[in-house]
Amino acid sequence: MYDVEEKKCQKVFKICKKYLSHFQKSIFRGKITPSQLISLRNEIKKVINKDTDTITIIKMIGQSSFEEETHGFKYDYGEELIL
Repeated sequence: MYDVEEKKCQKVFKICKKYLSHFQKSIFRGKITPSQLISLRNEIKKVINKDTDTITIIKMIGQSSFEEETHGFKYDYGEELIL
């Protein structure tokens, strides 16, 4: 998922669409190989402003666990559970 400046939305959308299926607005999902994930990260990092834009990748580790990785600006949610 992403939250970027409006002028970058289309560019980030196209990058994500190369690797994943569009799910809803700025949300993409799907299976991705480790090498594709590296390519996705690298392409996105070239486009975003780390001080204002946010890209969050949530990787499913198993049936009931996940890992979250954020690139760019990191919101401080404290201990909140995001659903």
